Amino acid sequence: MPRETKEQIERNEQIYQLTTLVAGRITLQEALDKLAEAAVKITGLKACSIRLLDEEAGDLKMRSTFGLSEEYRNKGVVTKDDPVIKAAFAGEAVVLDDMQDDDRVAFKEATIREGLVGQLTVAMKFRDKPIGVLRLYSGKPVHFETDDIDLARAIGSQCAVAITNARLYAEAIEADRITEQVRLAGLIQRRMIPDKAPKIPGLDIAAAYIPCFEVGGDFYDFLQLGENKIAVAIADVIGKGVPAAIMTSSFRGALRAYSECDYSPDALLETVRRLNRMACQECRAGEFISLFYCIIDPEKGTISYFNCGHEPPALLRNGKITDLNKGGLVLGVLPKPDYQSETLQLNHGDCLVFYTDGLIDAVNFDGDAWGRERLLETFGKTAKYPAGRRFSPDLNAEGMIKNILGYRRRFVGLAPQVDDTSMVVIKVTN
Repeated sequence: MPRETKEQIERNEQIYQLTTLVAGRITLQEALDKLAEAAVKITGLKACSIRLLDEEAGDLKMRSTFGLSEEYRNKGVVTKDDPVIKAAFAGEAVVLDDMQDDDRVAFKEATIREGLVGQLTVAMKFRDKPIGVLRLYSGKPVHFETDDIDLARAIGSQCAVAITNARLYAEAIEADRITEQVRLAGLIQRRMIPDKAPKIPGLDIAAAYIPCFEVGGDFYDFLQLGENKIAVAIADVIGKGVPAAIMTSSFRGALRAYSECDYSPDALLETVRRLNRMACQECRAGEFISLFYCIIDPEKGTISYFNCGHEPPALLRNGKITDLNKGGLVLGVLPKPDYQSETLQLNHGDCLVFYTDGLIDAVNFDGDAWGRERLLETFGKTAKYPAGRRFSPDLNAEGMIKNILGYRRRFVGLAPQVDDTSMVVIKVTN
């Protein structure tokens, strides 16, 4: 085997140094600038340019040069239909012995002013897909040998890898940035969910929120009206991710603003109407909000409510379930729908459960949903027999929630879920 010359050893070392550029965490522009400079130093030629293909525009953008003037960089547009580019993308190493007298050169005057003579163009490909071209320029007549072409191809190959690596790194940085923003959005959204239920004489209240993703469209809220009345709202903004979270935040703010003035049944209706108008303005096609909104007065022992297309809460009394489904259409669809309210009497020992559809739509590995029927059956059982123990009339609202979620967990197992779960349980104690 013939021994390598000193020149070959130095060139191989330079190519090795070039490969280290593809492993670094650098920006795309930094990678291109370093590669263009390295290509000139390795080949000993006058200049180098790197153009990247813009698929949408159908041309090749000048992204980096070494040894070329700003004027030459901006000389004009080079399209993928250029004969030299087409030949390079077809796999050919295109050699122009004299750019100043070659019909394939579109900008001869700029070439003459720049003092360029010879040109070698090779495609940069990643997984056989062209992503751009590498061009080497000489300032005097030069005959490109096979070794020069092989070297240009090697540099072009490393350029393609470095460019792809830099792009992936940029995408990773952007993904990390978005992930952090979503994480912060999730923290902000969870701050909107009350961290503990209010203490109202005559009522035992507990709630649970289980997000499926960082952010979502579920929320519940408690608004204390005066000393003894309380408004309870539970809603589901149809949608996922950040858009649903933004709508949830806006809707919760509007709910609180509209509910602070008057607590009469007429005011309750006006609040719902105003929320619907706001939702109609903000929701796009296919978007809407389901809402259950009620005012509970423990002194009078009443609950007045509107159910706007939400999963019907259940009132449990002496083992019998009553659905709270009086109301109307979901919010955000029609500007002036007809809403109806209902007022019910509450008795000592009555239990109420409010929830979003994520509670009952949870599925096991067989694809079977837990369902509303199982929820109501569990609701009745857990009110009487907490965790399978003997009858205990002192079971509080928090214990009922834990038991309901425990029954559901045994049903779904470790199957992944795709929707948030929100639940509020209220027990009448006066």
